[in-house]
Amino acid sequence: MFRINDEIVRILKFILTIIIFVLLTILTQVGGIVYLLSFLLFKSVNRKFNNKLVRGSLKFISFLALYSIATFLVVPVLTKLAGRVPLPILQTDNLKPLNFLTCFLNRHYVRLELKQATVEVAQQMTDKFPGTVINYLDANFPFIDNFPLVPHLSHSDGKKLDIAFCYIDNKTQEETNKVPSAIGYGISEEPRPNEENMPAGCAEKGYWQYSLMTKIISQKNKEKFTFDSVRTKELVTQFASKPVIGKIFIEPHLKTRLKLNSKKIRFHGCQAVRHDDHIHVQLK
Repeated sequence: MFRINDEIVRILKFILTIIIFVLLTILTQVGGIVYLLSFLLFKSVNRKFNNKLVRGSLKFISFLALYSIATFLVVPVLTKLAGRVPLPILQTDNLKPLNFLTCFLNRHYVRLELKQATVEVAQQMTDKFPGTVINYLDANFPFIDNFPLVPHLSHSDGKKLDIAFCYIDNKTQEETNKVPSAIGYGISEEPRPNEENMPAGCAEKGYWQYSLMTKIISQKNKEKFTFDSVRTKELVTQFASKPVIGKIFIEPHLKTRLKLNSKKIRFHGCQAVRHDDHIHVQLK
């Protein structure tokens, strides 16, 4: 019986290792490999410490340290071989990740042409609206085309990037670089009664996921901000003016409201999620 129990424990540990590997790979692309490499450190921890709590804590810390080294020092160098580059991790004068977790999870990689276009647009926005900082959201993982960036359908080749809308702070009535959603998604600029209501139309067709983010993300900050139509229109227009940009996705009612006429600006389809909370830009 004792041997059987030991065997069951070994099997459970193996299954747990596989589950953690898969989850880390899905979330970060490189985390699963780093986790397996961490086992070399785990063996040393097991030899030196008997207390299970101490062991577990040190293993977690050692994994985080190794993962951080890989994410911020090793991966950015290796991505050049894959034809991708990281967007700025720290805020520049006019461009930053909305949430640091985007970078910690390796979701901030793009093709060089897309980075250059984004940097140019950010500078043009600052020139026209001093103090404006562009918040980028999800981009792509560092390696391998067609490796899915969950939950996105198309962010898998280094050619796609999501950008947050611009807003007015209702308390100060001034332009702000803050946004109502902590992750940039899920708080939408809803269609007005006289505008095309694509979210309702997609829902009627059975596309339950189309407005899912608005149900998951807390709406408590929505009343603190007003959609900045002037700066957001300029943001979309500047991206549309770049020859390397092939498509821009934004909800149809906002395209009409902002009087955006570029043929690059298209409807993304009901199979995706709504785009009245962010802008999606992609290379040709």
